Amino acid sequence: MSLTTDRVASHELTLPQELVLMLLNEETGYFRQVPGWDLNCALIGAILAELSLRSRIDTDSDSLKVLDRTRTDNPVLDPILEKLAEEPTEHNVQYWIERLVFRASSIIDLILERLVDLKILDYHDGEFWSLARTAWQTEVYADSDEDTAVEFVKTRVSRAIFDNEIPGPRDVIIIGLLNTCDVLRFTFQLDDESEERIRLICRMNLIGRSVSEAVSNNLAAHLLQRSAFTKPIPAVPLHRLLANEHIRDGNLPALFADLAAEHGPVFQIRPPFAKPLTFLAGPRINQWVRKHGRMYLRSKDYLEGFEKVFGTSGILPALDGADHFRLRKASQPGHSRERLEGQIDRLYELARSHMANWKVGDTLPAGNMCLKLINAQISPLLISVESQDLIDDLIAYKQRALTTGVLKVLPKFMMRTPGMKRRSKSIEELLERIHSVHTPAQRAGCPRDLPDDMLSLYESDPQFFPEANLRFHLAAPLITSMYVSDALSFALYSIISHPELYDKIQGEAEALFANGDPGPKDFTTDSIDVTHRVLMEIMRLYPTIPMSVRHVMNSFAVEGFAIPEGSRIYIAQTASHYMEKVFPDPFSFDIDRYQSPRNEHRSPGYAPYGLGTHTCLGFRWVELQLTVNLLMLAHYFTLEMSPANSKLKINPIPTLSLSKKLKFVIAEQRRELHA
Repeated sequence: MSLTTDRVASHELTLPQELVLMLLNEETGYFRQVPGWDLNCALIGAILAELSLRSRIDTDSDSLKVLDRTRTDNPVLDPILEKLAEEPTEHNVQYWIERLVFRASSIIDLILERLVDLKILDYHDGEFWSLARTAWQTEVYADSDEDTAVEFVKTRVSRAIFDNEIPGPRDVIIIGLLNTCDVLRFTFQLDDESEERIRLICRMNLIGRSVSEAVSNNLAAHLLQRSAFTKPIPAVPLHRLLANEHIRDGNLPALFADLAAEHGPVFQIRPPFAKPLTFLAGPRINQWVRKHGRMYLRSKDYLEGFEKVFGTSGILPALDGADHFRLRKASQPGHSRERLEGQIDRLYELARSHMANWKVGDTLPAGNMCLKLINAQISPLLISVESQDLIDDLIAYKQRALTTGVLKVLPKFMMRTPGMKRRSKSIEELLERIHSVHTPAQRAGCPRDLPDDMLSLYESDPQFFPEANLRFHLAAPLITSMYVSDALSFALYSIISHPELYDKIQGEAEALFANGDPGPKDFTTDSIDVTHRVLMEIMRLYPTIPMSVRHVMNSFAVEGFAIPEGSRIYIAQTASHYMEKVFPDPFSFDIDRYQSPRNEHRSPGYAPYGLGTHTCLGFRWVELQLTVNLLMLAHYFTLEMSPANSKLKINPIPTLSLSKKLKFVIAEQRRELHA
């Protein structure tokens, strides 16, 4: 039996695309959680059905035959067609579904990329997707009055189920696939009559029945699951841990890389008189977390103590699922590169104004110098107030909150010392300043900032985003100054240590500023080639947040190890930055890693901004701000280290930063800082 249609236009959505769209849950920004084997079988079944609709294959109860080997010019369909055509023996549909099912994960990635290219889906950093509200349907389905691709498919399915319309072949197949994935009940309100109608429709199509049989009858998935529980998690001997050289130099990513190389991607550290700490490390772990972490891991548990310090709950880093996606979308514009680009002239002005205070011969603590420079920009640009007098107290308070509430290396009473009580008042002072300038009259004509976004969310839905949450979210932008400034201080240390790179960055700065301040479009791949690759190498070697802590909400198996529900795990996503197989000669400062043909950063092992749903929200802003600051510093000054030729020392807690003993010397002012 061959399923055909009168016309299948090249620009129509394919069945695999329709299936993926129907699984999208816009509340969470992800896809309905269909069991992996079921989803993969359904996807392969959709591909075979699409090939049947295009008259490339024919199927009956006993066999699948290739009728036409002509390429479809579809990157999802053609590899499957080629695989079917090269098999000398005929097999039935269920055989091919089970044979091809392990290709499904990479195929889903291709489908998502294509739906984004078609402007049907919008991609959001953190592995989120949402429907794009465009007029694309006039190009794809000209006869449709529906608003989106999903609504078009929903309408077809709804009419077949509830209006007793005779479904076409495409509708029969998509209903069968969705039923296999058990998501129709979440899309429609079903009663006994409609469920019986669905069962009737599903019996109309051979491929749909074969998909169901592959899901229900397959034994391999259960065997694979059982085998995943056979490997015990190795423990790192405490004496070996303490003897590691990177314990002494503070390089946590390199430490975790060493431990993973010796003990494997999953290992435990067992401190005396404490629960074992389970670590996951390596590029395959990173890939797993990106794709599957949201189904098994949550972040709120380990951040409860941190939230209590700030007197709030439901902060963005502690949320997961639909609430996380919603708050992330509301916060994203304020942290976006586009918003910084819209204020780039102000960025130059603020940077120059701060640098004007430096004199040749000044010796400045490296970390504090960069912190004050970065905060002089972030505070006015992100929250529209000055805060240089508060930033030291804010950072000290946040660091103590991390070490007591998250890392738990200090007792809780350390948050109640007289010094910490005094520093906590800086948060109230900051909030008072923000509120005082965010009145309708004062904000009229001003570029929108993050407090505008957060206050709008609070006013529109105070139940979802209560007043208590403003305390953290309005102070958090200044805490960002710490991470950006730490990255800048590592960058300055590195170029001072590599004079040839310093010279090249100065050359790029001179070319960019030759005719005045560059605009956002002037920062092209060619114009900042060396600067960009230097910063990428900085992020590899010195990621300010080297690992993530998560609570296991659903047990899982990864790399052959069983991780039980209720566990706390430490995902060392940057350990792979120091793994020889991912980054050859990992301790060398080599910016050619990021050029073709090497392109080492395209591995899942490169993860300086975190993984998956909790990828840093403002990393594109950070990239631009770091680029501008590094170029301006190279353009206007020559810096040296004090002591000269200082060896790199890292403070690993609470985040990676340069040793406080290192200082930068303003050795030369290369040109005037014009207003």
